[in-house]
Amino acid sequence: MASLSGRDLVQLVKSVFPRFPEDRALAVLIDVPRDKVTDNREWAARRALAFAWAAALKDNRFAIPLEDVRLYAYPDVGSNNADLPAEAFLLDSRVPDEAASLPGAGPAVPFGRIFDEIQLFLAPTEYSTTAPLKVAAKAFGFRAATMPGFSTAMIPALQVDYGEVARRVEAIRGRLDAAVESEVRFLVDGALEYRTAFDLRFRSAHASSGRFPDKGTAGNLPSGEAYIVPYEGERGEPSRTAGVLPVEIRGEVVLYQITANKAVQVYGEGPEAAAERERLGREPAYGNMAELGFGVLGDFGLAPVGEILLDEKLGLHVAFGRSEHFGGAVGPKDFSSPAAVVHLDRIYIPASQPRISVTSVVLAFPDGRREEIIDNGAYTIF
Repeated sequence: MASLSGRDLVQLVKSVFPRFPEDRALAVLIDVPRDKVTDNREWAARRALAFAWAAALKDNRFAIPLEDVRLYAYPDVGSNNADLPAEAFLLDSRVPDEAASLPGAGPAVPFGRIFDEIQLFLAPTEYSTTAPLKVAAKAFGFRAATMPGFSTAMIPALQVDYGEVARRVEAIRGRLDAAVESEVRFLVDGALEYRTAFDLRFRSAHASSGRFPDKGTAGNLPSGEAYIVPYEGERGEPSRTAGVLPVEIRGEVVLYQITANKAVQVYGEGPEAAAERERLGREPAYGNMAELGFGVLGDFGLAPVGEILLDEKLGLHVAFGRSEHFGGAVGPKDFSSPAAVVHLDRIYIPASQPRISVTSVVLAFPDGRREEIIDNGAYTIF
């Protein structure tokens, strides 16, 4: 299936957003390159897809039912999960190829007004809007499905049994909620073992099942993960998150020394390690361990497509950077500038990091009990 028909889109919206009587309007939200040089074929195709979705949903809005469907576009923010600009542009025609053309394409509308008037959002953007929309959803009460990097290759992920997905992510979420630590063991090149312990005290876990039945919520679509922010030490007691975390970046294994939930040193002799040392020195908040996530969609026969939106839902992942949108303490105020704000997932599946395997994930509970939930890369609890 290469596209979604009007009927498909109606069913998707009705499934993702169980209806409230006050739901009147839906907006499709898209970002536009500030610099045409940064544009790419996938981004251009996504803008065209957003236009087609908005038009089809507008034509079929009474079947949802909704009174209005709008298309808003804004200049890109330059990085995943950075704050949105002050305003977006309401479009009736196709999305321009560069942000400089937006003022001539439609009226500018402050995001505060947009959030006041719209109850439902679909956001198939280049740069993830999950963090800012989570924060705004809590303040304004809307619901949003964020779809950064979405492509037609992901459409099969919208067609899995989300009842079973929900059962699995709830099984993991419940365990993460009860646990005080998660010990993850990694094997590099089949020989070198590394261990990271994540402090799960003082935190609540989240289940992301691809449905948003509650007001004031936002998250990814497609979805299928349970996740938690490791304790970051904001209560005055030091975080116990510690160890050595290996990450394969463009074929090079980079090692991060983790202390008190922060990457404090980077080991490695290659160019990626050097770049990460420079980045960490420039932006210490980037080194925050922002998320420990457990995707389940890999068990449904889905393959990675090269986009974090889907690929992180296929297995274990660890994120660096911003966490306050997930209930943590690190946010935009901790970075040097809005453009530097980032929440970056590192995904531990063979297609993303072939040199690194997850040999074991063990949860520890307050009563001393321990439970292994992943063994040699496979879940043991389903």
